[in-house]
Amino acid sequence: MSKEKILIVDDEQDLLKLIRYHLEKDGYKVLCAYNGEDALFLTRKERPELVLLDLMLPRIDGLEVCKKIKADQELAHTAIVMLTAKGDESDITMGLKLGADDYITKPFSPKELVARVQAVLRRTKNASAAQEYITMGDLTIDLYKHEVTVKNEPIQLTLTEFKLLHQLASKPGRVFARDQLLDAISGSETFVIDRTIDVHIASLRKKLKSYANRITTIRGIGYKFKE
Repeated sequence: MSKEKILIVDDEQDLLKLIRYHLEKDGYKVLCAYNGEDALFLTRKERPELVLLDLMLPRIDGLEVCKKIKADQELAHTAIVMLTAKGDESDITMGLKLGADDYITKPFSPKELVARVQAVLRRTKNASAAQEYITMGDLTIDLYKHEVTVKNEPIQLTLTEFKLLHQLASKPGRVFARDQLLDAISGSETFVIDRTIDVHIASLRKKLKSYANRITTIRGIGYKFKE
């Protein structure tokens, strides 16, 4: 059984109880908080591996909680999945920029939530900043040589395209806001704007051919690389 500790933060008690039931059923240790203040207190005290964080909270809102957790060196590794309402694209984008690992939109099924939690925890465990190679099927990214191959055939990418692919593929399944991707390519171009990302992504997809569909557009937010 899973033994990871998860903190649920939501002021809707019925929803919180439902989430807790399904996570405990799946073997997780579950903590609960109903406001932002208690969320920060429990995160510092209990050190959960993952926080399910509603954005609309009393006392301290979810975005501020996310910001404080990710700014704390001792807590920054904590995975955060935002619980959001439909239409909260600006809040989702801001949360991702602050360091949130993923989001799930209400209403959601318990099965979907548990699957998302499992995926985020798996990505967190497998993350390695020192990774020299990323291999997915026939796609290989050599971070040391700045080379990309598909079925051992080299793919010619610009420096900007390589940086974008590296950023997305290094954390498959994670959604990156356009601003985050702009930060990732800063230095490779003298001038970039928000929609420049879309142009580079289109070019990257064309070059990746059979792997083009691994780069998924998240409407109004940004992009992710499918696991």
